[in-house]
Amino acid sequence: MRLLSRTGLVVFAVCGFLGSAIPQGPARAAGDPAATVKNFYATLTQTMERGPQLGDKGRYDTLAPAVRKDFNLADMTQKAVGPSWTKLSQPERQQVTEAFARYIVATYSEHFNKPTGEKLEVAGAKTMPYGTIVETKIVDASGGATGVNYLMRENGGAWQIEDIYLQGTISQIANLRSQFSSVVLRGGAQALVETLNRKTASLVPNVVAAL
Repeated sequence: MRLLSRTGLVVFAVCGFLGSAIPQGPARAAGDPAATVKNFYATLTQTMERGPQLGDKGRYDTLAPAVRKDFNLADMTQKAVGPSWTKLSQPERQQVTEAFARYIVATYSEHFNKPTGEKLEVAGAKTMPYGTIVETKIVDASGGATGVNYLMRENGGAWQIEDIYLQGTISQIANLRSQFSSVVLRGGAQALVETLNRKTASLVPNVVAAL
């Protein structure tokens, strides 16, 4: 099962097109959702610049704290699983969420593995009825731009990422839901955990082996 298509990887991992032009962002402000995105990309940039020296596991270990801080993993997992979430026990929910978190980190670790020349620009934040959208633009070496927007919601006084949209409208969570829900319906929570673990192991083998 291929959880993320090439397009999905562009949405989820922004496919390694941040360059060294992005500076370390300021400390996150509770009232500034764009700061979360800026700080996350600053971490990605620093990790990517040191990627060859860090190796797969080193990049994973560096990115894991940032992903757990800047993404609302519990809400993202629940929405990705869909209606079947209500049928899972609390331990099953925790296992699926942890497997999903590992997969996210491994995806970023794999695709931000070395320096690139592309640039990312954060255009600002826009308040919508369903949350706050932070608009960004990815500019490639030829000057072509792709919009990647982030749905942000405040959680415990901090702004966190809850969904990612390619070209402003293609929801990564909706894409994953169509895949996750079918796995859970066929084999339950354990099947989804095993699927996510296999995908994580294919990206960063030492992570799952250490569990």
